[in-house]
Amino acid sequence: MLFRNSSKVIDPKQAKEMMDRGMPLIDVREVSEWNKGHAPGAIHLPLGTLGDNLHRIPRDSQVLVCCRSGNRSAKAVAFLAQQGYQALDLDGGMTAWDANGLPVVNNRGTRGSIS
Repeated sequence: MLFRNSSKVIDPKQAKEMMDRGMPLIDVREVSEWNKGHAPGAIHLPLGTLGDNLHRIPRDSQVLVCCRSGNRSAKAVAFLAQQGYQALDLDGGMTAWDANGLPVVNNRGTRGSIS
């Protein structure tokens, strides 16, 4: 586990293991990015809507947060921490997730892509 700007940063393989054990992954990318490809089981909450959707994020456990490369997710993690959430940042975002050979699906549930 790395620390960047006082945020806990989790590598993609660790993140997948955490998701497999039930930890939610919040994807803060825009709709068009999500539709092309996302991690199976992720929760889509675009960064601009995060504040209005806090009720959809569990407060009683840690959550993972991702975007395409890590910039938006770092902002989301900082915001969530201010709201009292325990949020972890996916290092390298969905780009790194995909590069590590982890599953990506599109909005139709078939093989997606991160571009």
